[in-house]
Amino acid sequence: MKLFFGQIFPEILIDSDEQQHIAKVLRMREGEEIYLTDGKGNLAKGTLIFEGKKVTLNVSEVKENLPDFSPRLHIAIAPTKNIDRIEFFLEKAVEMGISEVSFIQTEQTERKNISIDKLRKQAISASKQSLRSHFPKVNDLQKFSEFMKNLNPENTFIAHCNENLERINLNALRPFDSAKDDHSSDVSLRLSKTSSELTFLIGPEGDFSDKEIQLLAEKGVKAVSLGNQRLRTETAGIFVAAWNYNKMF
Repeated sequence: MKLFFGQIFPEILIDSDEQQHIAKVLRMREGEEIYLTDGKGNLAKGTLIFEGKKVTLNVSEVKENLPDFSPRLHIAIAPTKNIDRIEFFLEKAVEMGISEVSFIQTEQTERKNISIDKLRKQAISASKQSLRSHFPKVNDLQKFSEFMKNLNPENTFIAHCNENLERINLNALRPFDSAKDDHSSDVSLRLSKTSSELTFLIGPEGDFSDKEIQLLAEKGVKAVSLGNQRLRTETAGIFVAAWNYNKMF
């Protein structure tokens, strides 16, 4: 399955960069079959048509509103000083079905700016390679205080390394579909079924500050532990993405 990015509605158009890639890099030929997605859950199947430098699609089938991953996962992560590490996280998280990524600037975040356009292109590339018809939303860098204004504390969790503060083991969180069968009295471990999205906050190399952890706790955001080992920022993000990916099956 050769998957490319473009527009499905109101008319089918192959993205201009993709057209060049098809013609000049892949050197594909007229009549070859490809699939085209808009990253919004729609998928078109057809054969290539070359009109000079323009590449179009002779459509044979269109599928609309294909199912997305569930539960949806939103990771808010502090960009690392070495941007290669955050790019690696993004690629692997996209492959494992992450729905949204936010980059947050915390008190101890060393990197103050990122190339968001480059990261979005990498997310599209990873989505195509893993045959996703729903592409993740990649948000620009924002201050921790701004991100806090819009979060829903009901299904939001912070992963921090402060062993002196209460944390829930990540594997103790109940999946949405099994919460109804859970007779545990500890309702704090149950994921609310009123929302189909989970949000996890991952801190920078120096972790979240005690003040930031306290502010989130006051909003009702629970803390989670990712195990006994101290994980790097990008490793923690990938770990959470893999944990959620496992819940999909």
